[in-house]
Amino acid sequence: MERLGGTSEEDDMEMDLEVKEEDDDDERSRTLVAAEEMGGGFFEEEAASSEQIHIHGMGGRRSRPKEEKERTKLRERHRRAITARILAGLRRHGNYNLRVRADINDVIAALAREAGWVVLPDGTTFPSRSSPSSSQVGKPAEASPLTVAVAAQTTPHLKGLSPAGGQISSGDNRQCRLKGVYTLPSAYDGQYRQGVIVGGERCNENFPLVVSCKEIANEKQVIDLPQRLPERDFAGTPYVPVHVMLPVRILKSINIDGVTVDCWWGIVEAHAPQEYNWHGYRRLFQIIRELKLKLQVVMSFHECGGNIGDDVCIPLPHWVAEIGRGNPDIFFTDREGRRNSECLSIGIDKERVLRGRTALEVYFDYMRSFRVEFDEFFEDGIISAVEVGLGPCGELRYPSYSVKNGWRYPGIGEFQCYDQYLIKSLRKAAEARGHSFWARGPENAGSYNSRPQETAFFCDGGDYDGYYGRFFLGWYSQLLVDHADRVLSLAKLAFEGTCIVAKISGVYWWYKTASHAAELTAGFYNPCNRDGYASIASMLKRHFVTLNLCSELRTSNQQAGFSEALADPEGLIWQVLNAAWDVSIPVASVNSFPCYDRDSYNKILENAKPLDDPDGRHLSSFTYLRLSPVLMEGCNFSEFERFVKRMHGEAVLDL
Repeated sequence: MERLGGTSEEDDMEMDLEVKEEDDDDERSRTLVAAEEMGGGFFEEEAASSEQIHIHGMGGRRSRPKEEKERTKLRERHRRAITARILAGLRRHGNYNLRVRADINDVIAALAREAGWVVLPDGTTFPSRSSPSSSQVGKPAEASPLTVAVAAQTTPHLKGLSPAGGQISSGDNRQCRLKGVYTLPSAYDGQYRQGVIVGGERCNENFPLVVSCKEIANEKQVIDLPQRLPERDFAGTPYVPVHVMLPVRILKSINIDGVTVDCWWGIVEAHAPQEYNWHGYRRLFQIIRELKLKLQVVMSFHECGGNIGDDVCIPLPHWVAEIGRGNPDIFFTDREGRRNSECLSIGIDKERVLRGRTALEVYFDYMRSFRVEFDEFFEDGIISAVEVGLGPCGELRYPSYSVKNGWRYPGIGEFQCYDQYLIKSLRKAAEARGHSFWARGPENAGSYNSRPQETAFFCDGGDYDGYYGRFFLGWYSQLLVDHADRVLSLAKLAFEGTCIVAKISGVYWWYKTASHAAELTAGFYNPCNRDGYASIASMLKRHFVTLNLCSELRTSNQQAGFSEALADPEGLIWQVLNAAWDVSIPVASVNSFPCYDRDSYNKILENAKPLDDPDGRHLSSFTYLRLSPVLMEGCNFSEFERFVKRMHGEAVLDL
């Protein structure tokens, strides 16, 4: 049967094969493009010639299907030639990070991101100004990816990420855009224009600004400000270094100690196994060295994009994605079979499924390449610490509360143990226990957005505390500890003599319930009758690793969200701090949500330097995330400068 256009299914299959064979024929493509530029006469001559061949060869009878097929093939080749030129131009002149066989969706997504839109990996697109509602207080996204706006003489050039031409004039700096990555238009015409910003939450001109003191005065607004409680004097207290993600030059003036930079696996080893491109990072690190700042780097083995606050997408390497299309079990999988491509499943740590390498070998090769490439920065002490990614958002946990899979705060999340490799491990553990019928995940644990009391597994007195529940949760959480143990062992080999950091997620919602359901699905076996963080701290102690707690503090505008979810972020922070300090390992911290007010800073200070600790213990360092134009507002920046001084133990004088 013939279809539209007069071609049969067999003809279409034949055409696809022929087009595929000639897809890489550059000479043919150039000829077709030139012909089109001459007005299409080439196609008319081809068509006429084709008709003559059919007439003479078939006794004068025209073969319309054959003629249409030839024209369709020519149009397809012509289209592919144009596409190839567009992609080549975007890569060469626009520095777009496009894979070799990118399709039109990749191009549209890159252009949309440059225009200020958010494009998630599944194609969901929305303006970057959109954000979760104020009542939606959930686990925030990871630190935003490498997002740079810098003056012309100091512009770092990341492959596939740098501005076109590699140079930005001071006049054009406000409008500079990294291709497919959001950059931050300056809120100032003065010194802030010279800044570098890496990280931050939502970096665009639509970021909600806090009204400055000057604006309040000009508009003669009357605002009832609450009376401040007496503050503790931090003068003379221990010096706690403060890092930012990444600094502007103006922050150097207030004695910021250093910067933290994500080294994205999806950028460096993007196209082929063991082909690393560190050139952009080298230029960036040289800038940091010139500013005489310390550098903390993050080995980011996860993707960026798809979580709350993410405005960019940096997927896993293309060659890993190709493997995943043939073997989706390399990714974490939930009970319904939904895959999560944020990071690799810990089930393949020892499986040779990545072009002949295990996941552990891939991580080690990447870390070793970094250590060799930046040896001088290690020797000079510029790189002071290396944080090693251990899961989604770089944190040691399962991707149990993934926004891409439909999770919304304060849902309990779902267990992520249903890929074939983890199911095999569960079966083996159940058989070793003598209960082979336990080789399954809980069937009554609800879904991503369930509440604990809505499920038979997590409710008070539920199955989580039964024989099977304790077996399953013990197995599930121990896999996480073992994964970290293996990866950190390799990190110590790669970065011998350098401080190694492991990041722990702060899953604080449902902390006031008996089961601590959200922590259980994330891999922290921490119900009310068990300390789930002691075993993690002991493992970190064996490797002399610093624990970096991704924490959150209760603020007035978040009170309702915390109460609804029976959340207790302060309680969680203190439990983790004490678990770490009990085994005498250093503890660093990083904020989750942006903060600009004095009350939030005071809470960070109180946690950083506990008043009544008999041993005088304190945080080893603090990293401030979510740099934005809001921080540079007059009042906000003054508060931040004051906060840094108090973290350093300096006396402050309030006028």
